[in-house]
Amino acid sequence: MVGLVQQPIRIGMIGYQFMGKAHSHAYRDLPFYFDTPLKPELKVIAGRNEAAVKEAQARYGFESYETDWRKLIEREDVDVIDIVTPNHTHLEIALAAIEAGKHLIIEKPLSMNAADAKRMYQATKKSGVKHMICHNYRFAPAIQFAKQLIDQGKIGRVFHYRANYLQDFIIDPDFPLVWRLKKDIAGSGALGDLGAHSLDLARFLNGEISELTSTMETFIKERPLGDMTGGLSAKGSSDQMGEVTVDDAVAVIARFENGALGTFEATRLANGNRNKNKFEINGDKGSIRWDMEDMNNLELYLHDDEAGEQGFRLINCTEEVHPYAGAYWPAGHIIGYEHTFINLMHEFLQGIAEDYQPKPDFEDGLRNQLLLEAIEQSAEERAWVKVERV
Repeated sequence: MVGLVQQPIRIGMIGYQFMGKAHSHAYRDLPFYFDTPLKPELKVIAGRNEAAVKEAQARYGFESYETDWRKLIEREDVDVIDIVTPNHTHLEIALAAIEAGKHLIIEKPLSMNAADAKRMYQATKKSGVKHMICHNYRFAPAIQFAKQLIDQGKIGRVFHYRANYLQDFIIDPDFPLVWRLKKDIAGSGALGDLGAHSLDLARFLNGEISELTSTMETFIKERPLGDMTGGLSAKGSSDQMGEVTVDDAVAVIARFENGALGTFEATRLANGNRNKNKFEINGDKGSIRWDMEDMNNLELYLHDDEAGEQGFRLINCTEEVHPYAGAYWPAGHIIGYEHTFINLMHEFLQGIAEDYQPKPDFEDGLRNQLLLEAIEQSAEERAWVKVERV
């Protein structure tokens, strides 16, 4: 860092709960780990609840707060808009940020539907602003290393891609009817919350999906009204019940453009699974496995290993040769969930500083949204559906 001239880049964040905390932490720690020409300054944070956003401002380290996101976007002392609000607000906020010429990063899924996602993507293409969607799991060193191995042909022609994303945080029928369980706010349930991540990783590692068939289920159809309290916790606010209007679980069979067969499962009702985001990829020369709950490790099987020595080998992706790992600690000193966001933010700011479009971007968000829409259509029609091309 000695001799590096850093220019400030001023961050305006809209929203402040779970992802607000994750993003704020990433901005604060980024200059500590990476030599970057842009140093984030936490300028202003916005939220409707003044007491809550004021507390978030102090906790996260922002200089000021606003209770109207429009005022934040209008401020001349903001360069980047970071959107971590519920899904139904993404379109209006993003379009306003793009119109104001601000770079922006947004939580997934990009929007409520493919039509809105197209509007957002097309607006970015016309404006020239840099944009990213926060599929942070791409930025685990093990995932980036898996991508390198696949691109190098280490596992050969891919036959199978299987993934599941399992959580259990709403398995209690008394868990409140929070915004994540309302279609008019969230868009979908386990599909958009969890499945969107699995689908993005599949696209990143194995390419585009051409067609699919799916089924979706809502097991617990009514819940007591309530609100999120931070992270994935919630509390009931009344004895009144309300209807759950999103899916609890989804299962998908897919065909990739490269000929591989894919299977995906996402649920928030899998007892004992706190955040079991995992996949296995089988090729004619080998296989790869990964599990977010053991995120530093990648399992690799190579078919040409000597007889008697074959088996999955465990690669601890903390060596300096592994992507991003060299920015942190010596080999074997593992990193965690929060570092996936730091790595993502590093890519975002590098794209701004060096004038290239970082990935995953709004095009990736649109492609992901088209997959989500195809899955919903297939489940409704009980049929195979071709995925629309961008």
